[in-house]
Amino acid sequence: MPSGPRRPGFYLGVLIAGFVAGGGLNALVRQTLPESAARTFFTNTWTATFGPVSADLLVVSFTLGPVGLHVSLLSLLGVLVAYLIARSLF
Repeated sequence: MPSGPRRPGFYLGVLIAGFVAGGGLNALVRQTLPESAARTFFTNTWTATFGPVSADLLVVSFTLGPVGLHVSLLSLLGVLVAYLIARSLF
């Protein structure tokens, strides 16, 4: 089956699905594994934050943020698995 160029929405959906699945797996491992070096290794997260961003539009003013992205080894594994599943389905 030839694979052509995919739209950015496809990759964004796979990325979001992978991070959600990986985050769920991270929470599950955090609850089930006892305190050990393996639990610390797999559930250690790195947080990237952005914000706060303010916008004053004369009529409406709002502030968004800070927005953070928690990345762990299991969330990256979730992205990889989601991509492999999506590639095999489409």
